[in-house]
Amino acid sequence: MKKILILTAGFGEGHNAAARSLRDALEHIDPSARVEVLDLFEVGYGRLNEVAKKAYLGLVRYAPGLWNGVYRWLDTSEMANRNLGAMGRLNHALADVLKHMEPDCVVSCYPAYAHAIRELFRDHQERPFRFGTIITDSITVNSAWFKAPSDWFCVANEPTGQVLRKNGIPADQVRALGFPVNRVFAEPLSPPLESPTRHGPRVLYIINTGKKKAGKMLDRLMEIPRPHLTITCGRDAELKTELIKRTEKFRDRVEVLGWTNQMPKLMRTHHLIIGKAGGATVQEAIAAACPMVINQVIPGQEEGNATLVEQIEGGAVADGNKDVARTVEEAFDDGAAVWKRWRKNLEAVSRPDASLRIAEMVLEDCSRQDRPGNGRISAYPRPAGEMPGAPAFIPSNANRNLLCDFHIHTNYSDGKLTVAEVVDFYGKHGFDCICITDHLADPRRLIGKLSRLTNLTLAPSQLEEYFEVIERERRRALRRYGMHVMTGIEFNKDGLSRKSSAHLLGVDLQDKIDPALDLEETIAKIHSQGGLAIASHPHVMKSEWGKDTLYLWENQETFVPLLDAWEIANRNNIFTPVGLKQLPFIANSDFHKPKHINSWKTLLHCEKDPAAIKQCIRDNRNVAITLFRDYLHEASPQPAAFPLRLEPRRIDVNRVLAV
Repeated sequence: MKKILILTAGFGEGHNAAARSLRDALEHIDPSARVEVLDLFEVGYGRLNEVAKKAYLGLVRYAPGLWNGVYRWLDTSEMANRNLGAMGRLNHALADVLKHMEPDCVVSCYPAYAHAIRELFRDHQERPFRFGTIITDSITVNSAWFKAPSDWFCVANEPTGQVLRKNGIPADQVRALGFPVNRVFAEPLSPPLESPTRHGPRVLYIINTGKKKAGKMLDRLMEIPRPHLTITCGRDAELKTELIKRTEKFRDRVEVLGWTNQMPKLMRTHHLIIGKAGGATVQEAIAAACPMVINQVIPGQEEGNATLVEQIEGGAVADGNKDVARTVEEAFDDGAAVWKRWRKNLEAVSRPDASLRIAEMVLEDCSRQDRPGNGRISAYPRPAGEMPGAPAFIPSNANRNLLCDFHIHTNYSDGKLTVAEVVDFYGKHGFDCICITDHLADPRRLIGKLSRLTNLTLAPSQLEEYFEVIERERRRALRRYGMHVMTGIEFNKDGLSRKSSAHLLGVDLQDKIDPALDLEETIAKIHSQGGLAIASHPHVMKSEWGKDTLYLWENQETFVPLLDAWEIANRNNIFTPVGLKQLPFIANSDFHKPKHINSWKTLLHCEKDPAAIKQCIRDNRNVAITLFRDYLHEASPQPAAFPLRLEPRRIDVNRVLAV
């Protein structure tokens, strides 16, 4: 089994995007490979890392001139490059991970790691793994990327390769394989994108900075009569509301999405992108062969991205709202002649399968007979001083109790993590089965009517995407962690009082359900799909802010025969009346952010199979609850290099309720 460690950092969008895409490609090509993606800045520096990331984002957004000075200093200062290898916490974390994982290959998507590895092995034997660097910048490459050695440097394009060779990197170490974008870009598009001259061009406007000017930009774009406009503005609910109101009279050709997990699909189904010159955005646009009008360039690394677009003539850099609108209009004039030229140029350089090609190179590196340390036990160095070791990996056992959580929110509603982040978080904590249950509000009620203006609940237009994303992550979770992931929804029926409000969990759904249905109809639809209908926090909450949802409890004579189970515990609340009524029960975390892992969970003693898990809940036999505590992370800030199975504290529910 090949072991591959991918290192990344949260300073900029490109590093994490490259790391995730490479991991997915590696696991796609070789499902037996053990691939770990780690941000060791997050591990080693914790809250300080969060402060640093916010400071970085603040600089590039609000003081780009100052950031340009910092960037140039990092590029030219020998002292800065020396200090990159002298970060104690980072080196300690890296040494500990290397010791316990013993990878065959390490891939860095952030420049500091090469310096840390050079420092770790400065006074020791040859490092016992192959090491490669994926450079996420184009053309304007900061010297920090190549001042420390790698066995190979992967770059997105030939112009960037030339920059490395001019700076002394041997030609055989430079691999111009493309930028590792999501492998979805390499899949056939059905139906193919139509010519913009047929039904009018489709323009994707990506807003992530410059939000104050977004409204005026829209006004200019709406003066162009033909384009259909799709807008993404992240999780800024206030901006989303403003843009919806501002484009109300253009609803027939404007769609405001807010945050979305379907950027590859959007780029491939639109004719033109408007956005800033971010590394990941530009490279994904090239992979999609979708021309781009760049409306903002942050000094430093983004200058090279803008230069690249202009050099390959795959779009244009525009300055100001009028210039952007004029450039868009000119692209589609005269039978879209300019757009067609841009598109043809992009198709000539596009490498949508780059992540797969890079993954093949990494796997080949792992199998090299001349790989350092091949055929012998490696001795990994560690910095002086004691460091906590990672707990041993305990393999999954089909006959043990199954640790489950059936009430989890992601950033599709009001959660903090993405679906993929939730899967990795629960997988590394050794869970056997989880269900992702984002909020979906009844459009007849007040919250439902406001849902299109906020990011607190799923929008009906997101449901197809939601099911697709969870299905993709379900396959990955089973392959990577042996963990079952179910698709669910928390149906919100919020009234004006707690006795008129109900939240209903639909667990293991196969298709979307109309949120406007009455509760009895919703339960019937859930059952018709083979799913479970569960009463969510049906009694008075003792420690959580928010309105209680007591409608199901107040109408037990109607709903007890219909529901499969009731939450007897939610987060840190225990609803003793559920147990006293001897109703079928489960316990869930109502997870919204990582600290919520410390909460009540369900233990099922049954076969590790979705059908068996659901039947165990319906029968309500061999069901117990456990108060889960993340003792691993309380004891040590270091992550495990492998998925961990933590022994939970098991609770006899009958004894709990007797108290």
